Parts: sequence; C-alpha cells; structure tokens
Amino acid sequence: MQTTSSSLSHIVKTGADRLLSDCSDLIKNKRLGILTNHTGCLSNGMHIITAIAESKNATLAALFGPEHGIFGNTPDGTVVEHDAHPDYYIPIYSLYGRVHKPTKEMLEKIDVLVCDMQDVGARFYTFISTIALALEAAAEFHVPFVLLDRPNPIRGLCYDGPVREQPLKSFVSWMPIPVTYGLTLGELARLWNEEGWLANGVRADLTVVPMEGWSRDMWYDETGIPWIAPSPNMQRLSTAIMYPGLCFVEGTSISEGRGTASPFELIGAPWADSEKILKELNAFETPVENSLGGVSFSPAEFIPKEIQGVASEPKYKGERCRGIKVEITDRNAVRAVRLGVAVLAAFKRAHPQQTELRHRRFDILTGSSSVRKKLDAGIRPEEIFSLWKPQLQEFGRLREKYFLYR
Repeated sequence: MQTTSSSLSHIVKTGADRLLSDCSDLIKNKRLGILTNHTGCLSNGMHIITAIAESKNATLAALFGPEHGIFGNTPDGTVVEHDAHPDYYIPIYSLYGRVHKPTKEMLEKIDVLVCDMQDVGARFYTFISTIALALEAAAEFHVPFVLLDRPNPIRGLCYDGPVREQPLKSFVSWMPIPVTYGLTLGELARLWNEEGWLANGVRADLTVVPMEGWSRDMWYDETGIPWIAPSPNMQRLSTAIMYPGLCFVEGTSISEGRGTASPFELIGAPWADSEKILKELNAFETPVENSLGGVSFSPAEFIPKEIQGVASEPKYKGERCRGIKVEITDRNAVRAVRLGVAVLAAFKRAHPQQTELRHRRFDILTGSSSVRKKLDAGIRPEEIFSLWKPQLQEFGRLREKYFLYR
C-alpha cells in the first residue's frame, strides 16, 4: 500500500483548529453543547472540550456522545448510558442509547450546539446519522449549530453504491445518499439542510467552520493530522478504505473479521473453502467494472475472539474460520463498494447454501433490496452495479452544489 512521509509538506488545519483562532465570535460568551468524542482533537493534541474550557471564551453546558461513547471505548452496537464529565461536572447525553436525537430538555440551557468528530466516509457509520438528528433537533428548537469540519479520510472524490431507498431508512442508513459520498461532514450537513431533508423540511441555523489546506484528492495520511481510531475496529486507514464494501459481510452468515486484528480485511466462515472462493474471484472478468482493482487476495484462517472494548460476541467466536485475506496494493484503484459485492458474489457461487444474505440487516447496509436479490439469483457483479447507476449520477450532480473544497 502507498504510504506518505512523516514530514508532510501539506498540513491541514481543521475546523476545530480554526474555531478558537479565527472564528471565536461564533461561541463568545455562549453556553455550549458539544457533540463530540475522542477524535475531537486540535492539531496540538488538545481535545476540543479542554480547549474551549481553557479559553474561557464560552461556558460548557452539556456534552453529547455518539456510538462508542464520548471517550470512544465502547464496542460496536453497545448501548451507551448518560453520564457526567469527570472534570467539568456537566451532563454527557448519550445519543446511542435510549434516545438518538437530542430532546428539548437536553437543549434548553444551550445557546449554541457545536459538533466536532471524525467520520470514515461511509453511510452506515452511525456518526453521520447522529449528526443529522442533532442538526434536526437544533433546527426544531432554534439552537444555532456550528459544525467544525474534518477530512473525509477516504478522499472527497469517489461516491458509489445504491442511494438508500426510503423503506430501508434506519439508524445505519438515515439519509438517502449512496454508500460512499465523497463529501466532508460539513458538506453533507449543508446538503441535508439546504435540500430540506431534515424532518418536516426544517432548516437549521447552520455554520460550517471549514478546513484550511484540504483538497478532495487527499487521503487522511496526507493531511498531517494523526489518525485517531474513530471506533474500536477502525484502527487503520486501510480498514477505512475497505470498510464501505466489506461491511456488507456483517449482514450475512460470513464473518467480517471482528474479533481479530484485521476486521474487514479477513472474511470467512467455518464452512468456507478458501480455494473455491479464490477460484470464483479469479473467474470474474477483470476488472469487473473496477471491482477488483487495487487489492490482492490470499487464503486465510482465523479464530474470532472476544476483545474487551473492541469486539463483543463476534460472529463464530472461538471457531476456526477459513476464507480470504484482502490486502490493498494500490489504494487509488480500490472501489470498495464494488469489491464488497464481488467478494459476496464469489462466496455465493462457492457456497450457495451456506452463504446467507440476511434480509433486513443486509438490505439496510446496501440501501437496496435489489442487491441481495441479484446476488441470491447468481447475477454477475457488473450487472448488479448497473442497478444503482441512474440514482448515483443524480446524486453526483447534487453533491457538487455543496462543495466547500476543490
């Protein structure tokens, strides 16, 4: 995989960095609510909560945390309870527990709601659903919303996959966007707000504090910003690159590698035959609409295990799984969504009975029931890709209206 030098010539200044240096009037003498987690750090390593508290520019009134909690140490899918901050003695409201959307009571003592956290560029990563619902609540209760922008780690160029169909709306597919969208959080929030996609068409008083120095072709490790794992299973940029397609495996009878050191890079099951799967992958026409570009496949064996704070009850825990390891050889050529479909097509051909695509779970990940139906019918990957082309082209035209960067 391509890497970059530690002495980078191009350093990005995030919205969090710029808030206190360039845009402090947005929060001056205000009571703040902050939606953030452990990734909300300035370039000097100080967390946004600490930086605002020490600036004495505003008053911290409440904190809001997404999935994995405000400290980022809760496993995927685990309910997070409300808490209080150990240093500032203010409430921490969990938006991944009994409620997903801030209530009137949570916002009534807040003058401005500030958002700062790092996403990974995939629709089903729940941070973006949390932000959408927080933006909606801010609009409904007339609280200004300030979003501190950060890079899309997998660049701002590519967008792919089905645009989520309305019957499949869920917390992992809240907005009608494709699986990858090639936008920053600030650009996404502008799109949702201006297109009237919030409930009942409400519009928030939204201010995006943009980055300086970021361009759409930049990978995260080219920004000069240290990688802080946004969630316990997202320890490396390489994982984030493949996650948008190989996360589909979560909705099947196959393990996506949770409970190992390489989630979304190890794919298998106790009943799988590595050689059969590799044979089916090799049988697809190259490049199958770019689905197999930029990666290599090899046989793999692994045993998913419970990992405290990372993987709770992983699929096939304690069982020896066989399958494939997917490694990046040229990240610029990876098309993760198509890769995920091609890998599942190969598993389905090699093991038609054992490879189960679990209806609702699989469909909300892909955003379209057609993908599952075509895979079950043995349709070739390139025919499946054509299903989402018209809606994807329409989204492509829409997204450009909200670009903050080139």
